[in-house]
Amino acid sequence: MFENNQYPNQEQAQNEYETQGSSIRYGSVPPLKPEAEPETGKKKGFGAAAYAKKVLLAASLGLFFGLCAGVGFYAVNEATSAGQKENNVDAAAWGINSSGSQENMAASMNTEKRAITMVDSDITSVVKEVMPAMVSIGNEYREVYSYFGQTFSQEAKGAGSGIIVGENDTELLVVTNYHVIEDADRLTVTFIDNTEAEAQLKGSNAGMDLAVLAVPLSELSEETRSKVVIAELGDSDSLTLGEPVIAIGNALGYGQSVTNGIVSAVDREIVLSNGQTGTFIQTNAAINPGNSGGALLNVEGKVIGINSNKLSSDANIMIEGMGYAIPISAAKPIIAELMLKETKTKVADGDIGYLGIQPSTVTAEISKLYGMPRGVYIRQVYAGTPAETAGLAKGDIITSIDGSAITSYEDLQEEMQFHASGSTVEVTVQRPAIGGYEEMTVMITLVSREDIQ
Repeated sequence: MFENNQYPNQEQAQNEYETQGSSIRYGSVPPLKPEAEPETGKKKGFGAAAYAKKVLLAASLGLFFGLCAGVGFYAVNEATSAGQKENNVDAAAWGINSSGSQENMAASMNTEKRAITMVDSDITSVVKEVMPAMVSIGNEYREVYSYFGQTFSQEAKGAGSGIIVGENDTELLVVTNYHVIEDADRLTVTFIDNTEAEAQLKGSNAGMDLAVLAVPLSELSEETRSKVVIAELGDSDSLTLGEPVIAIGNALGYGQSVTNGIVSAVDREIVLSNGQTGTFIQTNAAINPGNSGGALLNVEGKVIGINSNKLSSDANIMIEGMGYAIPISAAKPIIAELMLKETKTKVADGDIGYLGIQPSTVTAEISKLYGMPRGVYIRQVYAGTPAETAGLAKGDIITSIDGSAITSYEDLQEEMQFHASGSTVEVTVQRPAIGGYEEMTVMITLVSREDIQ
């Protein structure tokens, strides 16, 4: 019987864990008005002589000002010409003539004088190439809730995304987030041509929020098989800030959609709801519910991350422009391991086998603080159960079952859903010893819940 309790009271370390100028105008001198005829008795001819002198003076002044203006205009023209010549030298280097028209400017940009990097925002070719490797995932499960002390359940559906990462002789393999397929009673995968097929769990790692699904090739038509492709996994370790990225996924369950952005941060540490601390890629590309398990791609179309919407909500930072993805370089070895596991089929609830222990999670903090192995701590072994028969004891820490890593109580619950009563499983535990822990492996034949009760 399982019970998700807090950390146990183990002796010593184990019992505490848990932004005008003016201008001058030069014009003609206006004509002087003739003086009136002199009165009788005055000298005749004096008025004409004065008038002539004034005309001569006006003409002289006109010539003087004209000369000054000419000299000024000449100087300005020379200065302007010199500037144009200098500018024309620079313009020639850029392939632009003196009138300002452009000649082969694009080619000139690549000369040794200047180097300009252009970023093409058209991502259609990349999307077209990788979209056949993207799938939508449907999860049918039973939602359990309590109401006035009574427990009820109802059928529910969830949606997520996945990436085709491999193929063996009999199966097409798809990677997604663990939380996308968690508690599933039935999983379906929808491909590029909108055909749907049922999928089974190949393997999972709840700690890394990763899972691999298997779709029997026999369930796919030749037409569908000819349209799907296997995604190419890239290198997230070489990512740089500001690098453009593309996110593809089944947003809100409506079907595949595409968003783009940049790498906002690398090696971003986030503490998850289970107490574990993970390192992720941060991007401003929109990642919404349903995008989880989908691909974060570079401009070459290589997968550099696995999107996770759940990370944002777990950290209480559901803020626009902040999305997260599991770095592919960290996920690669885990994906490779999960792809090699035997495909699992869940057994009916009444047929699930039980160990007969009271379990508790050894979290990352507890493990670091007390030096305890990550896994499921056994608080109690019930009498007359398979666990007792196999020799398990209080204080043992379960770390794997049939080769699947167990790092939490949730891992244990998930794993046991694939083992029926009467089946035999290999259980690896860490047992307290002088100076630390020692590993031991036991074979346990499971029994039904009724037998334990």
